[in-house]
Amino acid sequence: MSTVHRKNHIFRADGKALILAMDHGANFNVLPALKDPGKVIRACAEAGADAFLSTVGMLDKFAGCFLGKGVILRIDGGVSKLGAHDKPLQTVVTPEQALAMGADSIITMCFPGSRYENETLASLTRNIQLAHRWGLPVVAEALPRGFEGGEDARTAENIMFACRQAAELGADIIKTEYTGSIESMRTLVESVYAPVVILGGAKKVPEEQLLQEIRDALDAGAAGIAMGRNIWGHANPAKYTAAIAKLIHENATVEAALQALQA
Repeated sequence: MSTVHRKNHIFRADGKALILAMDHGANFNVLPALKDPGKVIRACAEAGADAFLSTVGMLDKFAGCFLGKGVILRIDGGVSKLGAHDKPLQTVVTPEQALAMGADSIITMCFPGSRYENETLASLTRNIQLAHRWGLPVVAEALPRGFEGGEDARTAENIMFACRQAAELGADIIKTEYTGSIESMRTLVESVYAPVVILGGAKKVPEEQLLQEIRDALDAGAAGIAMGRNIWGHANPAKYTAAIAKLIHENATVEAALQALQA
């Protein structure tokens, strides 16, 4: 069954998407910024977010707040920030269950080179096959060595490898880190036969820096972003969302986006 219909719930007609990642709370602390997730979801949906990365709890309790925007459900987990960090992520929701909840897509990790690469890569492959039976597109979060670190964990070459591998395993959308330059990002996008969206990372960065990174990624051919804490952790998430939407869908400059944010 084709995944195209549900992918159109995520990407606009221009082939781009502003995906707001709201799935952090399944593993990490999101308080106090997401004390009222429904309020943030609704405000950012109204401001221009095209889709959301969601947890099971959010999709169940705040379905009406998404305002009909695309929902990508996180299906892996089973660990938390309080744990010993010596266990792999597990599939905790099946693609069929995600579909029954109303998800338009699912997201799962892809960690080549990590300690448990055999489990995460096999899990990704199995879930892609199961999801495609139902026409459910799969987002692979492709990160070399996962979150284990290492000197080569985020080299452009290894990010490119991780993304290409995810596409080879059947992923429909790739979420990954920006490679650090327009040239290397363009090579990545041209070498991966699936839309690539960039994530925002674990650290909060200055507004201009984040907007410039998004602009550069878009200029390199990226299909948009899938970012979370830098947006929902902002003093005005809705306004930040609207400014980023200008970059993605109106081809605005960083200066114009900053002006919209600061107006």
